[in-house]
Amino acid sequence: MRVWKQWTDECRTTRKSGSGPRNVTSARDDRHLVRMARTDRTASSRQLAALWSIATGVSLCASSIRRRLLQCGLRARTPLYRIPLTHDHRRLRLQWANQHRDWRADWQHVVFSDESRFNLWYHDGRIRVRRYAGERHLPECIIERHSGRTPGVMVWGAIAYHRRSQLLRIVGNLNSNRYIREVLQPEAVPFLQSLPGAVFQQDNARPHTARIVKSFFAAQQVQLLPWPACSPDMSPIEHVWDVIGRRLARDPRPVASADELWIALRVCTCGRYEHKKTE
Repeated sequence: MRVWKQWTDECRTTRKSGSGPRNVTSARDDRHLVRMARTDRTASSRQLAALWSIATGVSLCASSIRRRLLQCGLRARTPLYRIPLTHDHRRLRLQWANQHRDWRADWQHVVFSDESRFNLWYHDGRIRVRRYAGERHLPECIIERHSGRTPGVMVWGAIAYHRRSQLLRIVGNLNSNRYIREVLQPEAVPFLQSLPGAVFQQDNARPHTARIVKSFFAAQQVQLLPWPACSPDMSPIEHVWDVIGRRLARDPRPVASADELWIALRVCTCGRYEHKKTE
């Protein structure tokens, strides 16, 4: 009703200039806030409020800080996670990309494989960084990801252009002998043999690159795709694990054991994988 009355009386719906509550910070204060936020990109609004109180002796609530930073273009966003890469890692990744940049139909013959671990307790990554648009790849806006050993389920799977392997559950630590006996012999090699001209991709984990595994591949005449170290982000199967993880996170049913988690994984991947357990 007030908007309608304002329109009929004044032919406008906007506020008058200078109306409404005044900002508790000046333009100079806002610049100071921005400098504080850019100094520590992961500081929360409450932490910035505490730092502001110490620096100026004036109390400022967290919501006011969020509004000021938003007005200045700094929004709390999810950081980009990455694995630590050395200069040699980057050089080898670039070399690999240049060698395969002209591939087209060749990718239809590649079978991408990987293990993935799903933990009982899902972490949604609610750490935030304050950054401007276009600053996603700045070093200070990136948090390195380190995996920890928590109770969970490890699985192995492989995807091709038109097909997929069975999803295997791996119980315990996977060494080279178990990799051959429980993954390659019963599942990976038959899957590759069913695809004419298949090229097998795996990462450089120790069980994958042991001499006994290399000898097994040679005996089975398995063609391998060279793979640069520390490059899980280059494999499309990582997107499969991400989709499964998101489905698990959305499942409201709690899981209290590894066996229950495996059942939940089977439900999440229903229709996408056949399931098999390796002991």
